[in-house]
Amino acid sequence: MISLEDLAKRIAKWAVDLKFNRIPLEVVEEAKKRIVDTFGVALGAFNEKPPSIARWIAQSSASSRIPATVWGTKYMGPADHVTFANGCAARYFDFNDTYLSREALHPSDNIAPVIAAAELAEADGSRVIEGIVAAYEVTARLADAYSVRNRGWDHVVYIAIASAVGAGKVLDLDEERMTQAINLAAVNAAALRQTRAGELSMWKGCAAANAARNGLFAALLAWRGMTGPAPIFSGEFGFFKVALGGESFDIPRMGGEEGERYKLLQTSIKYWPVEYHAMSAVEAALKIRQEAGALRPDDIESVNVETFTVGYNIIVKDPEKWDPRTRETADHSMPYIIARALLDGKIWLDSFRPEKYLADDVRKVLNVMKVTISPEGDKIYPDGIRNSITVKLKDGRTFTETSIYPPGHFKNPLSKDGVESKFKSLVGDSVPEQNVNVALRTLWSFEKCSNVSLAVRLLARGDQL
Repeated sequence: MISLEDLAKRIAKWAVDLKFNRIPLEVVEEAKKRIVDTFGVALGAFNEKPPSIARWIAQSSASSRIPATVWGTKYMGPADHVTFANGCAARYFDFNDTYLSREALHPSDNIAPVIAAAELAEADGSRVIEGIVAAYEVTARLADAYSVRNRGWDHVVYIAIASAVGAGKVLDLDEERMTQAINLAAVNAAALRQTRAGELSMWKGCAAANAARNGLFAALLAWRGMTGPAPIFSGEFGFFKVALGGESFDIPRMGGEEGERYKLLQTSIKYWPVEYHAMSAVEAALKIRQEAGALRPDDIESVNVETFTVGYNIIVKDPEKWDPRTRETADHSMPYIIARALLDGKIWLDSFRPEKYLADDVRKVLNVMKVTISPEGDKIYPDGIRNSITVKLKDGRTFTETSIYPPGHFKNPLSKDGVESKFKSLVGDSVPEQNVNVALRTLWSFEKCSNVSLAVRLLARGDQL
């Protein structure tokens, strides 16, 4: 096992050695699903306020040497600003994919910086897939190793490091420069967990984009020869001592080593636009609504929910989760999400509009709801996300439903057609149909794509042409 002092070098060596022709076909195919899914959720959020603010920054900046494309447009701007804008859009609806382990996070937050790096380097689609697989692997292995949220840090500290690796792979960094990219990303990666505590702000959907921007920037600096402090993990004031309070971790094996499966295969695509620990709660609530028929708040005597500790701590315990006042809080509130699903019989983007999360009807249901932690849920997590809901109606009827592996979970994966259907639902008619069809054909065979910028611009909205 490699020494802790060499952890950055160990990651760098693995990433540099990763080659497209040695990535299993199933991993390549799943990577392409996540590319399509990420573009879809980003385009769906195009007109929301945080992505619009970030896009204004990117399009207001001038760049002649390092431009990348703002998704949904044909405009170009500085790659780091564009990465932030595209990342904000991809993350805003909380509809991009998820990996659950000691740390829960969204590996597809790495796709925007990898695409931007590919545009800069004029890399082809196979290199993009290499970069995405590398970034996913680093993200997941770090998440397996240690839960930084328990130390008060946001999970996006891992996104910064992984984005540097993914972008560095596309930029074709050698082992030394890849190590420096990791050093530079890690030394600037600190992000406070306050982002996801209490009443959530717009920054909840932007923090990962900022980390990805920093990761890309670190890779670009290393590309031009910049060096960073080392050893970044085990140094006197390094990551282990400062961020982890003296604790440490190692990454003994990574994808492809000694038959180890790639972690991308254990990531889950979202079927509903909610924080992932609530995904199975949505399925259970919708099944109850289907069985019970239309429900009004006054029909419901009680709602009892059994969940698991991690889900409870992230999307239940805060008082604000029981009285959401922002969109960001609502889609991170299991009580709200369950109540809305029971009342409306659906969960979609409009479930998180102010007229929905501020409504009196949902608060009447919240007032008769109780959420407790179940040992059964803790035993299964993170392999599965067990949520069980019992609804008792005033007419005497009682309904109970339990879900562990909701649609899109890696043990209940979405098909290619399922991913494409989600993409089209999100994009709607904002992109000309002919362009959508050509873009999808290109993305589904992305390893053969020779011009990444052209592929991205196929998805320009009709109002941006």
